[in-house]
Amino acid sequence: MRRVRDLILGANASMSERVQYGVTFSSSRSGDFAAFVRYREPGVNLRLMRGGRLKGSYPHLEGRIVKRIRIADEKEAKARAVELKAMVTEWCSLGDAAKAPKAKKT
Repeated sequence: MRRVRDLILGANASMSERVQYGVTFSSSRSGDFAAFVRYREPGVNLRLMRGGRLKGSYPHLEGRIVKRIRIADEKEAKARAVELKAMVTEWCSLGDAAKAPKAKKT
């Protein structure tokens, strides 16, 4: 979990963390990015609350709107570091658009 935390916080200077129902990571530019969830399950489970707004190709993200990524151990965290940093970078680049309510499709 510490390795994933360090990757997220190190990916962009606007990222920070706070304790809110666990640990939540947010960007001063784009708002909440993700939170650690399901502590009782093995490995790390990171939920991206508005992960559906990410447009990049991230093969390890699961879900349609609220996305999550599962990381089994430190070795896997290291292997997914580039992908995780890319997600943080894209999230921070969204700026205020990430905070705004997503327009509904009609």
